[in-house]
Amino acid sequence: MTAPNELRLFPWSGPEGKPCYLNSDDKGGYMSRLADNIEAAQLETAAELLEHASYTLYDHSQGPEDLRRLVNELTGALRDVLRVETSRGQLLAASSPHRP
Repeated sequence: MTAPNELRLFPWSGPEGKPCYLNSDDKGGYMSRLADNIEAAQLETAAELLEHASYTLYDHSQGPEDLRRLVNELTGALRDVLRVETSRGQLLAASSPHRP
């Protein structure tokens, strides 16, 4: 069984925005692969938004609504990327041998 500090943080939230975790020793199981695929899609979306933001900032034809929408999308993407980083950091820490 997985130790409490080895739970995998999923890249999505549960009810009421609470974090969801996977408790499994099967790193290649269906839910682990699903989480890996969603994380990859989230990181790709963040990269695309970053490129779009670079162009948008220098496009003076963009109005306040366009910029507000972009900031909203970037905020969501940043939240997703931070969740991926937290999850992967926890996985790395759990797999590292404990040093005295």
